[in-house]
Amino acid sequence: MAEPGSAKVRVVIVDDHAMFRVGVRAELGDAVDVVGEGSDVDSAVATIDAQQPAVVLLDVHLPGGGVEVIRRAQAHDTKYLALSVSDAAEDVIGTIRGGARGYVTKTITGPELVDAIKRVDSGDAVFSPRLAGFVLDAFAGSIEVASVDEDLDRLSEREREVMRLIARGYAYKEVAKELFISIKTVETHMSSVLRKLQLSSRHELTKWASDRRLL
Repeated sequence: MAEPGSAKVRVVIVDDHAMFRVGVRAELGDAVDVVGEGSDVDSAVATIDAQQPAVVLLDVHLPGGGVEVIRRAQAHDTKYLALSVSDAAEDVIGTIRGGARGYVTKTITGPELVDAIKRVDSGDAVFSPRLAGFVLDAFAGSIEVASVDEDLDRLSEREREVMRLIARGYAYKEVAKELFISIKTVETHMSSVLRKLQLSSRHELTKWASDRRLL
């Protein structure tokens, strides 16, 4: 871990959206030392093993699974901080169980992210305020993660992202901008979500997600 006045925290950014990685680099500035990037599981694992960073900023919904990166990487002293558009309970809990030391959402500011990285590097567990409650609830047994997973297993990772944003009231155009996809693709995913979950409207989807504490 870095001490005051010593070398900057070495960081690898893992996310499948190039524009997002560029944005994170810009937000971090020179507060940390970004030593590499990964856009999928294979490239992330290769970069992490080669660079041995102190902290990895990890996209939970990376194609192939963010937790798979933690499982496969051989850099045993590296700590993982999940940085995700999702603040759903099962994503938070699943990622922490997979080995991450913290979980923050992509609404975090640059200075907050720098602070979170440094805290994780120093050994702290770091969560966005609302997310800490999910972890406590899960270990207290008040969230039935298995039952949530059974429903969500029908959906692809991208369908889950679209589902949550739509259920929260985002317009198709807003979802498209948030996920870097076309409006037509959002419409296609939404139709698939409703079909797989046997729901008939956006209103029913919102209630379904709310009942499962996915919002």
